[in-house]
Amino acid sequence: MFSGLNKFIKNILPKQLFYRGLLIVALPIIILQIIITVVFLDSLWIKTSKGMTRALVSEVKTFIDAYENDETDKDFVIILFKDHLNFNIKYEKNKIFPSKFEERWYSPVDRSLRRELKSKNLEYWFDTTSYKQLIDLKIKYKDGFFQFFIPRERLTITSVRLFALWITLPAILMISIAIIFLKNQTRPIIKLAQASEKFGRGEKIEKFRPSGALEIRKAGFEFDRMRKRIQRHLNQRSEMLSGISHDLRTPLTRMKLQLSFLKDKEISKKLSEDVDEMDKMLGEYLQFARSDAKDKTETFDIVILINEIIKKYNNKNIHFENKEKIYFDGRKDLIQRCINNLINNSEKYGEKILIKLQTFKSNIIIIVEDDGPGIDEKEYENVFKPFYKIDKSRAETKSSVGLGLSITSDIIKSHGGEISLGKSDMGGLKVKIFLPF
Repeated sequence: MFSGLNKFIKNILPKQLFYRGLLIVALPIIILQIIITVVFLDSLWIKTSKGMTRALVSEVKTFIDAYENDETDKDFVIILFKDHLNFNIKYEKNKIFPSKFEERWYSPVDRSLRRELKSKNLEYWFDTTSYKQLIDLKIKYKDGFFQFFIPRERLTITSVRLFALWITLPAILMISIAIIFLKNQTRPIIKLAQASEKFGRGEKIEKFRPSGALEIRKAGFEFDRMRKRIQRHLNQRSEMLSGISHDLRTPLTRMKLQLSFLKDKEISKKLSEDVDEMDKMLGEYLQFARSDAKDKTETFDIVILINEIIKKYNNKNIHFENKEKIYFDGRKDLIQRCINNLINNSEKYGEKILIKLQTFKSNIIIIVEDDGPGIDEKEYENVFKPFYKIDKSRAETKSSVGLGLSITSDIIKSHGGEISLGKSDMGGLKVKIFLPF
């Protein structure tokens, strides 16, 4: 029960830190204002209004009782109430008393006046809306009725609106100050999150200056130090692989020259094949080393890019149809290398290749399928590891060092995306790529 309630509360609470902070600041202010308002309305406004209404009705009843006294001067009583109580009173003799009027049950003034008039057993009619400053009250008397024009201030407290203004304006002012303060406090966190997101996608961070509160500034400094250490490590790895590959190319070139002078052509051919295989492996090493290169991020149409890649293969068995324009912010050369790797793999192990491009919510989905032998489900995670090769169904690729899918996975993840493998409807392998845009 409590876990369900806790989950419900988490679902209705805002997800962003700014709105959560605003809720923490604004909610107590709003609750306090409601409590003060309720206490004021109950103890001051409602009770005071009841007392004023009761006094007014008592004065009306006093007037009627005085008017009924035979010894009383009728005109003198009317003038007396007008001068001292500000009542405008007129006796309408031999006139029909109105029987129906609109009862506004939602109006506290109407409810209070109606209740007090009933308690005095008076037959009444009143109107509190036709006049802005007056209340029209009619009381049945013999063959006619008395018409009272009473100042509205005799029934209502004029300070209610002023109270509402004074209680609302400070609350708005305090919440506005809280919004400005929270904006300034959350801005450094947003900048830190944006910098982390850019670094995660492999984009170059031009300038990052930690700011904000002491804890946020410390987190920013630690992130910057971590980013520099990771960057240094990646550069060292790339430089090491590039250096090794470059240094090995020189002896390989000399070996190719020496093999061309061998008289035994059969041995020369076999050795040349081994040298070519080594040269191809070195090319894959260099490609893997460059997969972390900081290419410039640009906006491009991914549909046009795929069409340009397919044209270079000149293979009629590669099918791709998409007439829509889908723009993506990323490193174009790396995305091109990624799609090239997938098409190369499909060409090696299958004949027909199907490429699909879809958009779902905030993701671009690229699907590459083939009709080859596919990959066992147990190997789905392993094939993304560097230098891992499947020896059973794909043993013919002797020159491969197992970096194709690893490079592809690194490129996709550096753009904040995901890559997954599955069984194709064509019988081969299905590669599905998710890229956020």
